[in-house]
Amino acid sequence: MSEKSSSSGSDDDVDPESGQHMELGGVLSKWTNYIHGWQDRWVVLKNNTLSYYKSEDEREYGCRGSLCLSKAVITPHEFDECRFDISVNDSVWYLRAEDPEHRLQWIESIELHKAESGYGSETSLRRHGSMLSLTSAASALSATSSSSFKKGHRLREKLAEMETFRDILCRQVDTLQKFFDNCADAVSKDEFQRDREDEDEDEFPATSRTDAECNHNNNGSKEKCDNGIDFKGEAITFKATTAGILSTMSHCIELMVKREDSWQKRLDKELEKRRRLEDAYKSAVNELKKKSHYGGPDYEEGPNSLINEDEFFDAVEAELDRQDKIEEQVCRNVRAESDFSHFADCGALKILSRIKSVEEMVQNHMTYSLQDVGGDANWQLVIEEGEMKVYRREVEENGIVLDPLKATHAVKGVTGHELCHYFWDTSVRMDWETTIENFNVVETLSDNAIIVYQTHKRVWPASQRDVLYLSAIRKILATNENDPDTWLVCNFSVDHDNALPTNRCIRAKINVAMICQTLVSPPEGDKEISRDNILCKITYVANVNPGGWAPASVLRAVAKREYPKFLKRFTSYVQEKTAGNPILF
Repeated sequence: MSEKSSSSGSDDDVDPESGQHMELGGVLSKWTNYIHGWQDRWVVLKNNTLSYYKSEDEREYGCRGSLCLSKAVITPHEFDECRFDISVNDSVWYLRAEDPEHRLQWIESIELHKAESGYGSETSLRRHGSMLSLTSAASALSATSSSSFKKGHRLREKLAEMETFRDILCRQVDTLQKFFDNCADAVSKDEFQRDREDEDEDEFPATSRTDAECNHNNNGSKEKCDNGIDFKGEAITFKATTAGILSTMSHCIELMVKREDSWQKRLDKELEKRRRLEDAYKSAVNELKKKSHYGGPDYEEGPNSLINEDEFFDAVEAELDRQDKIEEQVCRNVRAESDFSHFADCGALKILSRIKSVEEMVQNHMTYSLQDVGGDANWQLVIEEGEMKVYRREVEENGIVLDPLKATHAVKGVTGHELCHYFWDTSVRMDWETTIENFNVVETLSDNAIIVYQTHKRVWPASQRDVLYLSAIRKILATNENDPDTWLVCNFSVDHDNALPTNRCIRAKINVAMICQTLVSPPEGDKEISRDNILCKITYVANVNPGGWAPASVLRAVAKREYPKFLKRFTSYVQEKTAGNPILF
């Protein structure tokens, strides 16, 4: 599956009004489950929340899942440069970016959103300083728990006092405003009276002047009486009120500073507790990864697996189907030749010992593998398709399935020599073998015996397997002139210093034989023998120890499915390669 990553914004994009980082969206590969594996999903990072959708076009239908990043732990994968995991409590998202640069971009963006959320930030209580607004303080106090109510009681009392002072101050301001308005009216009346006196001074100089002075003095006394305002007293009261407000505010600030210190100590304790919990969590995850039943894409098979046999089989079958589809899309005969690594010779004595082992194995197959499946052999017929029949005996050892398998088949138009030649020849192996990832010829013992190391494609959730085996091709002459000669390819596991087992793969053990006999029907008249006159009888036996562990039902189901497919694919390949060519007896 292709792995892509893109974003609709950069890490440095910040909303200037809210101060929050803008939305970041793009395609990431998300681990879905053990059947479907990695799937591309549209992932959105916004408002300290990570959400994902099946695709960008389906955002209007709602997200398929989301994580709050306040308590999230982001872990870059140790070996995969494109993968990172996000865990919140028991929920884990496994994500893969297109490349390491995009992974770094996503991780940095997520960390920035976490920091902006304020959770766990050591400076979150210091940003506003000690001079918090009374409104903010009241809002903060309203959100406190009942256990802290008594501690905030005095601060609330002081806030109530300040509310009272505010009402008193407003009334005093109204009173003083009325006084100033009356004073302005009195000044206007005094100026008007003075103008009247100037106009009448010539007619009644003495009497008018005295009356005016009297009226002026009486008017001033009357204004003061009518107003009833003690300006000096109001000024003293105003000064006392403002002094009370300042004193109360100072006390509030002192209480808030003490509360801030208390909150800071509690925050430091919570941060330390969180740090210890995160360390314990990481340690637990690391320990869990070492166990055989660890889930997720790092899962390895084992007898303690939490996946039951049905789910294990579904996963294996889904992976095999996926590999079949890939193989169908690849045209035949366009594979590049594999690079063969030839290792050093292991000495003449070892070669002689290997050849002796080959001869013993060949004789053993000729004696027992060609025996009839009837009688007390306990062979069970599991598949019958035309000329092909597949038999099996159920054998387990220490919980590992070792079922011997025998298949018989008859193929027209090819000889036993041709079938065994293509089965043994490494130069054409990748043309018909679809389960091999790569292989090397470790050592060439003779013209018809080699040692091969090959790794097979992994079928998740099973671990990857490798095999080291000796492959030999032989022609066995018939002891009776009425019986056909026999061609045989024998592959059996051996050890070699240049291909020791590794931790990456589980070493399987095999003992496989392809035994072929050619039957010729006489042509009509003087015609030469053609491919229409030949028939090859095949006996294919396989004893495989897969190593490791996998459910018995799964191994048997896979064998029942894969062996018939292998025989059909291989024999069809040989028929195509030999069609129109001279017959090789």
